[in-house]
Amino acid sequence: MTSTMMKAVRQHAFGGPEVLQYEDAPMPELNAGEVLVRVHAVGLNPPDWYLRDGYKMLPEEWRPEVTFPFILGTDISGMVTAIADDVTDFAIGDAVYAMVRFPDGLAGGSKAYAEYVSVPASELAIKPAGIDHAHAAGAPMSLLTAWQFMIDLGHTAPNPLQATSHQPVPLKGKTVLVNGAAGGVGHFAVQIAKLKGAHVIAVASGRHEALLRDLGADEFIDYTKTPPEEVARNIDLVIDALGGPTTGRFLTTLKRGGALFPIFPLGFSGEKEAEKLGITVSTTQVRSSGAQLAEVAHLLDSGEIRVVLDSTFALADASKAHERAAKGHIQGKIVLTVD
Repeated sequence: MTSTMMKAVRQHAFGGPEVLQYEDAPMPELNAGEVLVRVHAVGLNPPDWYLRDGYKMLPEEWRPEVTFPFILGTDISGMVTAIADDVTDFAIGDAVYAMVRFPDGLAGGSKAYAEYVSVPASELAIKPAGIDHAHAAGAPMSLLTAWQFMIDLGHTAPNPLQATSHQPVPLKGKTVLVNGAAGGVGHFAVQIAKLKGAHVIAVASGRHEALLRDLGADEFIDYTKTPPEEVARNIDLVIDALGGPTTGRFLTTLKRGGALFPIFPLGFSGEKEAEKLGITVSTTQVRSSGAQLAEVAHLLDSGEIRVVLDSTFALADASKAHERAAKGHIQGKIVLTVD
């Protein structure tokens, strides 16, 4: 590489999609323990638009301090172009994917909306050969979220969202309801639950039914016609991929000894009711893990877990991708492609 500059999407102020600027930016420096990746695709996730508008959905004391300009994004797929001297697990030319510096990069330190990104080697894994870069970039955060909630937490870091560590529950032979089943985390949760032997009930709008049944859902509830809390009963586990203040409505769907896992727990206020009903409510924050991405790679490679793409946009059109996200009702993942 002869140039020290690259193209990236940066923002110089908080705001809507219009603040995303496609412009020249300095190439990332390669530090010890890191790998430089030429990005081919970038996966979008809710923390991207949360950071873009200044984390207005968080209590003020939780909002990280941000230095402008910064580059959004965590999820990438691409090719290794350089490695630090102390890195031995990767080689130049490797096709790789990663969720970069999360949650450490909450204040814009992940920097994935760019032609190049430096990635700690511990967060990197070889890209599944059976899928292209766009599909690989759609996996990391959403798939790791579902995996860490449902299968293996994969780390011992303190839980910032509750006093105790999150504990996944056995899935084989259980009935699992997934709310927001067509979205990024939701469509992976449906597939993981089915893969692990659960009876899966998917909740989404009717237009997603065919896809979700194809992904393994045994039953489907169209929430636009029937509130799921009115018809679902004796559930062992609810994965609420939407979460928030309304997640408590699922407490009555669970059997005693069941569990409710809200992916976004802020606003939940039903702890006393859950205790009274004998239900465990637990959450966690997803964390980068190259080891877990390597573990799930064979499932992506074989097609046992599929990445569904809602839409793709060029890196230069990141603002349009965020406009698409703002419309909601996303089916799978939105991805940026990088020439």
